[in-house]
Amino acid sequence: MKILGIETSCDETAAAVVADGHRMLSNVVSSSLDLHTAYGGVVPEIAARSHIEVITPVIEQALVDAEIGWEDIDAIAVTQGPGLVGSLLIGVLTARTLAIAKNKPLIPVNHVLAHTYANFITSTSLPGYSLSPGTPRFPALGLIVSGGHSQLMLYKSNKDYNILGQTRDDAVGEAFDKVAKILGLPYPGGPSVDKAAAKGDPKAIKLPKAKLDNPYDFSFSGLKTAVLRAAQQLAGKDYTFPSHELPAILTDRQKHDLAASFQQTAIDTLAEAVVKAEIEFSPGSILLAGGVAANQSLRSELADRLKVPLLCPDIKLCTDNAAMIGAAAYFMEAPPTDPFKLEVIPSL
Repeated sequence: MKILGIETSCDETAAAVVADGHRMLSNVVSSSLDLHTAYGGVVPEIAARSHIEVITPVIEQALVDAEIGWEDIDAIAVTQGPGLVGSLLIGVLTARTLAIAKNKPLIPVNHVLAHTYANFITSTSLPGYSLSPGTPRFPALGLIVSGGHSQLMLYKSNKDYNILGQTRDDAVGEAFDKVAKILGLPYPGGPSVDKAAAKGDPKAIKLPKAKLDNPYDFSFSGLKTAVLRAAQQLAGKDYTFPSHELPAILTDRQKHDLAASFQQTAIDTLAEAVVKAEIEFSPGSILLAGGVAANQSLRSELADRLKVPLLCPDIKLCTDNAAMIGAAAYFMEAPPTDPFKLEVIPSL
């Protein structure tokens, strides 16, 4: 079964063809990241306009790369939510139109759950990918970490899953972005903080970890604020000093130590929850997914602490892509929906 996946939840316009849920025949991503860098974050209107401009050629290229035609496509899968409403609309309206015009079943997919299914893609002839050697085993734990989401999931099967814990405030990727801004590091914050942290001392600055009733929940808002207060103190200023003026007076050493201390605390917070869940639920697989899954320190820390082998998707499948949408639609066996009625759900 060949599924065309379409993903437009944020600033990436993506289309991919996935066969039988595990073989990636194509994976095309057009990002508008460069357009948002000057603003220090994604601007919804700019993202939506970019989707409009490129979605048709992206889909056409996905078919070309897969070396198939529309007659070979068995279904179309599209991100229904969560995400930016304007971005989601472009993908869903395009998928609806194609499903009607090409007479194909249309399958709505939850973007957050789909991230986990990047780990189910185990085969491709496309160059430059390093994929998992085998399909994950159930029960499975899934840590989904990105700019908009931080969730720890328990999957008993593809159809039976529940949230063990999630962030109460900022997602971990959002915290990375905000800390990067405090330190004057480039957007997106994840890669720039990781790079700066490699030059710093993760034990230089003591930062707090949130204590919550549910041991599987996360909170990164307080950690972000603690970094701000530490930066103000290192700069010899009080809490009223504007954060946007800090980068000019902090030394490179101070920035590197703050980045390293923040990253280590954030990773410890995530790892401690996963280790506790591993002990309680005895999973067959532990899956790391989402944009922050590209962080090499997080991968290394989890691999060292866990007894069950950690499965991580290829770096190019951590950020938003359509291959994970196609894989999720296949393995979760989501029923097709009426293409005349499908609506976006930004807060899904």
